[in-house]
Amino acid sequence: MTKNVKSPTGLSRLLWRAPIWLYRFNLGWMLTGRMMLINHIGRKSGQPRQNVVEVARYDPATNTRYVCSGFGKQSHWYRNLEAHPDITIQTAGKKLAVHAKLLSPDESADEMQRYVEHNPNVIKGLLNIVGYEVPNSMDGYRQLARDHMPFVAFIPR
Repeated sequence: MTKNVKSPTGLSRLLWRAPIWLYRFNLGWMLTGRMMLINHIGRKSGQPRQNVVEVARYDPATNTRYVCSGFGKQSHWYRNLEAHPDITIQTAGKKLAVHAKLLSPDESADEMQRYVEHNPNVIKGLLNIVGYEVPNSMDGYRQLARDHMPFVAFIPR
């Protein structure tokens, strides 16, 4: 189900990290509520770290945001959240204290299904950019989330 998935390096890493600078210059509002900045702590260094990610789903009833780790469980931000789940996020001009709950494979599959149903064209493009083969069925998307693309729920504390 994968082609050639690995974390970006070199110039592509700079491009992936460019949105962080919008937040640093208080321009994160330009990315709308669909993107958010994760302020997390390095699991080894203990130093502050930042990543900008896409919000796959927002639940206004609980103010919870759901995010997919496109590069899987090996992503540094994902591994840092395993070690230090109580963090802050910035989105739509607001800073929030949250608890990052790593979803189970089945919960991740459910979130992937919701995302595919609401964003069928976006998911295909994102998967190609990251290096995954695009599944030809909903079961394929669900399996991709179970095996390779875990989701995280950012729940207000």
